Amino acid sequence: MAAICGVCGLPDELCICQEIAKEQQRAILSTDRRRYGKIVTKVEGIDDVAIDINELAKLLKNKCAAGGTVKGRIIELQGDHKKKAANVLRNNGFNVEVR
Repeated sequence: MAAICGVCGLPDELCICQEIAKEQQRAILSTDRRRYGKIVTKVEGIDDVAIDINELAKLLKNKCAAGGTVKGRIIELQGDHKKKAANVLRNNGFNVEVR
């Protein structure tokens, strides 16, 4: 039996909640300098609970070839990956703002 989306009530194969949620979200990319001069790329602004933040972080870490973590609703990637992360997010339907 197919799983049912908790938001729209449609089967997961027909559900478009995540696509609509992605189009309405604005991902904000910025960099931050940490201890010993290390740079961290932060992805913020993805607040919709229909989007699986852990899967998005896994995708970004894989495409950027970097380590990272999720803290709350903020994704942190090790290193300066603003351009790569912006391309990955745009290809997945997010509106991106680079700061």
